[in-house]
Amino acid sequence: MIPAQMSPPGSSSPSPRSPSNRPFLSVSVTDPVKLGNGVQAYISYRVLTKTNFPDYQGPEKIVIRRYSDFVWLRYRLCEKYRGIFIPPLPEKSAVEKFRFTSEFIEMRRQALDVFINRIASHPDLQQSDELRTFLQEDEENMEKVRSQETGIFKKKPSDLMQIFKDVQSKVSDVVLGKEKPVEESTPEYEKLKHYVFELEDHLTEAQKHAFRLVKRHRELGQSLSDFGKAVKLLGACEGDSLGKAFSDLGSKSELLSVKLQKEAHNLLMNFEEPLKDYVRAVQSIKATMADRANAFRQQCELAEATKLKEINLYDESPIAFFMLNGITQNSHVAFTLHSDKLMLIRSDKAPEAEMEYRQLKTESEEATRRFETIVRLMGEEIVRFQEQKTADMGIAFHEFAKGQAKLARDIADAWRTLLPKLEACASSTSN
Repeated sequence: MIPAQMSPPGSSSPSPRSPSNRPFLSVSVTDPVKLGNGVQAYISYRVLTKTNFPDYQGPEKIVIRRYSDFVWLRYRLCEKYRGIFIPPLPEKSAVEKFRFTSEFIEMRRQALDVFINRIASHPDLQQSDELRTFLQEDEENMEKVRSQETGIFKKKPSDLMQIFKDVQSKVSDVVLGKEKPVEESTPEYEKLKHYVFELEDHLTEAQKHAFRLVKRHRELGQSLSDFGKAVKLLGACEGDSLGKAFSDLGSKSELLSVKLQKEAHNLLMNFEEPLKDYVRAVQSIKATMADRANAFRQQCELAEATKLKEINLYDESPIAFFMLNGITQNSHVAFTLHSDKLMLIRSDKAPEAEMEYRQLKTESEEATRRFETIVRLMGEEIVRFQEQKTADMGIAFHEFAKGQAKLARDIADAWRTLLPKLEACASSTSN
């Protein structure tokens, strides 16, 4: 997840009344509300859209959406826009008791805000009918749209998430060519695959240690809180000067505990979550690479099938083969039929063979175009991804360093103000 400062271009667009005529589309996900009870409980979100796009209903629109609506949008885009890195969604909580904690709900809200603004800022995705439906239709119409879906899109959101997980579990094997006998292998693509898998390893490792930092800050904060309470109780049993010193020590410990807990939360939201979000983003890239691997395989298989069909067509009807390939006497290609028998070889099957050949050739050409489109889009997407990652990670690490520096100053200042009192207490005791 990316903090507010790190929202992608388009998330802080001018207001609809801005004198600028430049197209803009900004979305904010706010006001999470728990609805329902028990296993039927869920969180709804207020989704506010501001835009000057002519095909939208107006400059501002507010709709209510739930997590499953975001799932629907993502799967729709994944199916329609092969070759584009569709932004990832935050995961559902694996632990039931954490589903509705205030911290988890806020993490989910911020992640959904980043997700939808990444789509809204993408030059292709922002033009999609699916996004417009998601942002403009009221709740009743949105439900009707989803109820009319067929195939995979008619499945429950939980089923869609499971399908997505199943696909993710197979993505690496497909990309690495372990599941398919035909694998694309060019120096440029091999370099891209190496970059993606190496990036995933490094991001995962960094996120793991960021999690430990958050945990350490929380544990230290809790320890200081417990220590502060214990020292205050101890001070109540002592004399005036020593009791006062212990009381001050306990108060400072409790104050620092609050600062540590606050910094732990900031670390979680502005450092660990952005790293986790980019781990998910790499999974989206790998899913696109799997699409590319499948497109390449289909292209190769159809090209081979077309060649075999050409051979069969020549065997069944030489004249039909020559005519389909534009070979005639006018093309200065001479061929002689030595007997009527040769000309009539399987002539009854020629029309069917010609039709099958034409159909295969068309499918092969379409497969080639699909593959080339994915390759082109991936080239554009990886550049956009790297630029955004550089900016986002720069902000995340800057926020991390700034937060740690402030915390260190606060800790040093707190103990520094306490030292004279403790020193005076120690001196009076020794005298």
